[in-house]
Amino acid sequence: MTTDSLAARPRFRGKTRVALFAYLLVAPTLLLLIGLVGYPFFYAIYISFTDAVVGNAGHWIGFANFAYLAQNPSFNSSIANTIILVLVTDGLKLLIGLGLALLVNQHFRARGLVRSFLMLPWAMPGFVAFLTWRLLYLPIGGGLSIALQSIGINIGIVDWLGQRPTAMPAVIVATIWRGFPFWFISILAGLQAIPKELYEAATVDGANRWQQFWAVTFPGIRMVIIVTALLSSIWTANSFENVWLLTQGGPSDATMVFPVLAYFGMQTQRIGEAAAVSVATLPVLIVLVLLATTLMHRDED
Repeated sequence: MTTDSLAARPRFRGKTRVALFAYLLVAPTLLLLIGLVGYPFFYAIYISFTDAVVGNAGHWIGFANFAYLAQNPSFNSSIANTIILVLVTDGLKLLIGLGLALLVNQHFRARGLVRSFLMLPWAMPGFVAFLTWRLLYLPIGGGLSIALQSIGINIGIVDWLGQRPTAMPAVIVATIWRGFPFWFISILAGLQAIPKELYEAATVDGANRWQQFWAVTFPGIRMVIIVTALLSSIWTANSFENVWLLTQGGPSDATMVFPVLAYFGMQTQRIGEAAAVSVATLPVLIVLVLLATTLMHRDED
């Protein structure tokens, strides 16, 4: 074999060259993700183990920040409040979104107009939406008090956002109103992907509407519900506008949640403690992701 024939031989085989070319195409996106997502994520974890403050990188203190949070009543309140907020709001959003999606999926006049109207809460900026709800909850002259009085319910002056029994329910109602369109449009898309032939076959077999729902509709939208529940749970657990604009975590930590508690840590310039609050939510979010992934794999199998 001559030297010229060795030089003419390609350095990489066909499949290897295709793989290298694919990696080269992905490399810019991968580097961008590492810079914009990976580095801040792991740096926040590192900061949570330090006594960093604004203007000072701090020193490694181990789990001292987490030990302090465990003894902080506001942190304990934020755990319970975040769990309640996520479970109650997502459960009611599912019921409302599913009911509206089943209704709007039927054929009737002005169906497109109704669909657009139902999407308005999601299209409205969160800042505007929750400030509007704050006006509705005013104890004197608020829209809710006026509406109750107009239908003959006189409960006097109620500070909906300023007392513990009503503060969290008020936040929950506003959060549901803001977020149910996401469930509605996701489930509606899943309903429209179900073949009509399945309903026709179920009707021929003598199934009523309720049986058709459990045999055809629910299996067809189950994957959509799982993914929507995962995304909505993460967004609700990390939501800040709804609580801050309505109650700022009060009264007496009645509506304190993780994002608001972390924001208070940033206001005091204790970056390490604020990062520790955010890092403390990671195990819960990881469990949610693993649970949703397991359910999706089970459906595929």
